Amino acid sequence: MKTPIYDFARSYSESGTVRMHMPGHKGKSLLGFEHLDITEITGADDLYNADGIIAESEREASRLFGANTFYSTEGSSLCIRAMLYLVAKYAATRGEKPSILACRNAHKVFIYATAMLDVEVNWLFFDGGSYLSCTPSAAEIEQYLSNSQTLPTAVYLTSPDYLGNICDVRGISKVCHRFGVLLLVDNAHGAYTKFLNCSAHPIDLGADICCDSAHKTLPALTGCAYLHISHGAPAFFRENAKPSLSLFGSTSPSYLLLASLDKVNEYIENGYRERLDALVKQLDGIKKELTENGYSLIGDEPLKFTVDAKQYGYTGIALARLLREAGIECEFSDNDFVVAMLTPESDVLALKDALLSIPRRSPITESAPLLVSPTAEISIREAIFAPSERIPTRDAVGRILANPCLSCPPAVPIVVSGERITEDAVAAMLYYGIEHCDVVF
Repeated sequence: MKTPIYDFARSYSESGTVRMHMPGHKGKSLLGFEHLDITEITGADDLYNADGIIAESEREASRLFGANTFYSTEGSSLCIRAMLYLVAKYAATRGEKPSILACRNAHKVFIYATAMLDVEVNWLFFDGGSYLSCTPSAAEIEQYLSNSQTLPTAVYLTSPDYLGNICDVRGISKVCHRFGVLLLVDNAHGAYTKFLNCSAHPIDLGADICCDSAHKTLPALTGCAYLHISHGAPAFFRENAKPSLSLFGSTSPSYLLLASLDKVNEYIENGYRERLDALVKQLDGIKKELTENGYSLIGDEPLKFTVDAKQYGYTGIALARLLREAGIECEFSDNDFVVAMLTPESDVLALKDALLSIPRRSPITESAPLLVSPTAEISIREAIFAPSERIPTRDAVGRILANPCLSCPPAVPIVVSGERITEDAVAAMLYYGIEHCDVVF
């Protein structure tokens, strides 16, 4: 496996060249990695006009993922903006106004991008569901599309979601394509799913475009991500992928992150599938053991432990605190859940032993607030760009939300910009610790 970006940066760092270019550290070591941190010098290629070592590395990634794969050094956030821009531009070529049918658990970046791009959003909303999760069936998507007077340009899913729930991407993709609608998937938490024994990656399941955060589940530096375009998607998307990333991306992409993505290709090629398979089997056994000892685990994602803490007698925050005292820091906790993310580099047994050492208590009966369909009074774009003021959440009943109202992580909006805030919404915001919100004047 070639690693052209890393090899170039290492060779340059060893060449003794006097650096009269950015970055300002000139390769001198303050933190220990500066010698590999370069810029677009001769031979280093250009991320958004790649025809050299970056293009070569992206071809290796494309081969591994079975897609047209493009690097992002600004996370899946950049990729989500690029995906929506591609959809908006594609709709324009057909003389249409872009619209997207989206699940309610979309990341806040999706909300902001639709505002910037003036993309209409129709929400898939299920009363009584969770604020953090939304897993529609293929039948529900088909029913919505069948009843639509005007079909959306695309359907947008988040799968896996933050809690580890997975949509039926294969079934939904078949429905979308039968109606001539694109399928976009935020797969930020599922880069590794391509390399399971039976691939569960959205591209292999029929998605047209998706994004993966390499840094979430692969051994890449924070900020490393991929934009994938299916070989079956119209050529328009592949041809415009780089310009769409460039539109929102920094003109100073990090070569440390590019080298990290480059080395991940080598990591995947050298036995990753076997290590991943062994870990999945080990985790299946541990999940079974924890369940037998009274833990309630939710979600279907193989590498995620999501504990319904209240069923074990603790709030998620309290359970996470006990794990922290045992030397384990989890990804996320709130009143209800604790989320732990595992990779082959994880000390899995330490997590299991810590959980089993915590005494079980009587379940806590308090439950999280359930979703109630809101009313959109103005568009997302109008609300975000409108004059606004910040007020205590308890005083917000009846007001129209300006900026998305969310707890972070997982950055899933409880109320979306342009919607009228109800008493139920205020109760949910306070439950998740949101004490203030921005409302339209």
